[in-house]
Amino acid sequence: MYNIHPILVHFPIALFFIYSVIKIFPFKKWFPNIAWRDIERFLLVFGVLGAFGALSSGETAEDLSGGNERLIETHAFFASFSSRVYMILLLGEIVAYLNTKNYAFMQIDFIKRIATWLEKLILNKNISLILVILGFLSLFITGVLGGVLVYGTTADPLAPFILKILGLNI
Repeated sequence: MYNIHPILVHFPIALFFIYSVIKIFPFKKWFPNIAWRDIERFLLVFGVLGAFGALSSGETAEDLSGGNERLIETHAFFASFSSRVYMILLLGEIVAYLNTKNYAFMQIDFIKRIATWLEKLILNKNISLILVILGFLSLFITGVLGGVLVYGTTADPLAPFILKILGLNI
């Protein structure tokens, strides 16, 4: 069996990284004539789809590797956490999109109220910024731990610091 996890994992990382940078920095003010929302939605949709592949292949990679079990589990936790954060952000975008459409099920009062509440909650500027920062930090930690699994603690100068914060003695 071949481990395709290292191949698949880089796509969602790149897409989520670019999405986070766009959301954190004021690109909308710097370049107001660009359809940022469409770009953000594109990055989220394909990032989340890629994350499903990366998480699935991570299960296989875990079975194939003989590495430090605690390190692998911590890496898997942060990978899953960051994926879920970006999935929540995508949910907010999907609900916002549906709220602009005239689909029959969106005309049901109960569904419309829930959809509007979800959109206001998830896409609230402060809440979405907190989610983006949480997703970005957990994505960063996932990457550092993945690097430690593959290259050891000497390839990344931040690895010993992150391992110490997480209480992982490698």
